[in-house]
Amino acid sequence: MFKNDFLESLTKVHYSVPLIFWIPVIIYFIRKAYVVGEMSTSTVFGYFLFGLAFWTLAEYVLHRWVFHFHPKSAWGQRIHFIFHGVHHDYPKDRLRLVMPLSASIPMATIIYFIFYAFFGEFTLAAFFAGFLFGYLIYDECHYAMHHANFKSGIFKKIKDHHMLHHYSDPEKGFGVSSAIWDKVFNSGFPKKEIK
Repeated sequence: MFKNDFLESLTKVHYSVPLIFWIPVIIYFIRKAYVVGEMSTSTVFGYFLFGLAFWTLAEYVLHRWVFHFHPKSAWGQRIHFIFHGVHHDYPKDRLRLVMPLSASIPMATIIYFIFYAFFGEFTLAAFFAGFLFGYLIYDECHYAMHHANFKSGIFKKIKDHHMLHHYSDPEKGFGVSSAIWDKVFNSGFPKKEIK
């Protein structure tokens, strides 16, 4: 993607890197809410679940309206290719299936400060821990959808849904870790296509 080796290296990441980096961050936010903020276990858990649920909508919105936005300018098309187009051109590239920290850290920071306008410090900590956990589920599911061989069950259905997005119609099936918002927004595939 880049002629510069350093910039190129920032676009590749092993699937374990997000886990290694973000799990301690999630633990930090839970501790901040529970210990420093002195929130009850049930309150922390409730906001955590709210953040996790909200992630599913954010995943859908980002994938459908940001990653699949079709810019007209050459500069916009280049940015789009860097962020998501390369994945559709090379869907089996093992080092470009989870978001590199060079993108996820700035994005998470921006999102955190947007949420800061709506939450108090400690409720945000619990909510954001759940949101980040949802992101990790998405990232690791995305890797698995491309490289694991599921024979049956929920993960096979999720994989079939995502493979249709890649190989049948990239303008449908925007949910990666769940197809729930594709059902809500009528952007999924007919049941006969998902086996």
